[in-house]
Amino acid sequence: MCGENETQVTQIHLLGFRSLHKYRTLLFIVFLLTYIFILAGNLLIILLVSVIDHLKTPMYFFLKHLSIADVLLTTSVVPVMLDIILAEEGILLFWGCIIQLYLFGIFGYFQCSLIAVMSCDRYLAICHPLRYSSLMSPDICLQLVIGAWVLVSVLTSSEIIVIIQFNFCGLNSIDHFICDFGPIVELATSDTTVLMLLDFIISIVLIFFPFLFIILTYVCIFFTILNISSALGRKKVFSTCSSHLITVCTYYGTLITVYMTPSDENTSHINKYRSLLYLVVTPLMNPIIYSLRNQEIKRAVRKMIMNIF
Repeated sequence: MCGENETQVTQIHLLGFRSLHKYRTLLFIVFLLTYIFILAGNLLIILLVSVIDHLKTPMYFFLKHLSIADVLLTTSVVPVMLDIILAEEGILLFWGCIIQLYLFGIFGYFQCSLIAVMSCDRYLAICHPLRYSSLMSPDICLQLVIGAWVLVSVLTSSEIIVIIQFNFCGLNSIDHFICDFGPIVELATSDTTVLMLLDFIISIVLIFFPFLFIILTYVCIFFTILNISSALGRKKVFSTCSSHLITVCTYYGTLITVYMTPSDENTSHINKYRSLLYLVVTPLMNPIIYSLRNQEIKRAVRKMIMNIF
């Protein structure tokens, strides 16, 4: 309960990009166009994988769900951000802020889990090609995706349940354009020790372990490629996992940049801008990475265009 001279927080005041006020029109146009490209690129991948027969493989099945997560993640954040840019600041109901935090957590954690599943797919395809079809059957692929959604939903829900038990009294301003975990916790007037411990455990399970698993799979892939006698064979095998490797570097590179740097007042302000990397840049990069570097996607696009015209 709040004290006599304190009021219960019912709204969250998002300060947005106040320091860039004079560039708000340019920012709005840039982020709006970026959002449109994110939607167009990822929805195109979802459509292609759904309708083109030669893309109905485990790798593209997982890529489709990664695109779905990208669309959901940016849609939970960017429209609100665009409104904040135009209005110079934003006000969300407290429960609206919690819902955004919840969705943002689910979609972000799901990407970590799915990228790890995709690395397992590449490992089996390269290191155990004879058993690949049986180990990565359509049923198993679906179970892996559903399992990832269930796991991240349960763990994120447990964190949100703890957060809504806290008292939020007095201050309600956040120097950010989204309801991110750190700024929300800083507003809480309750003891957050249990929450921080829970968040640490969830981060280990959903971020560190998948990242460690990805490193181990690529070590195995690397040694398998080295054992291939011909240079052409090594190049061909490496090309099958290069797009995913770029995605891993892009996604985890942005996470490390934002969350692994020392925290102080200045870095907290800078992290507001760094978070644009995984909220906007990474979802934009994934379609580019997989379309420009992947002949199968290019062939599917040409086939779909020919069918239309």
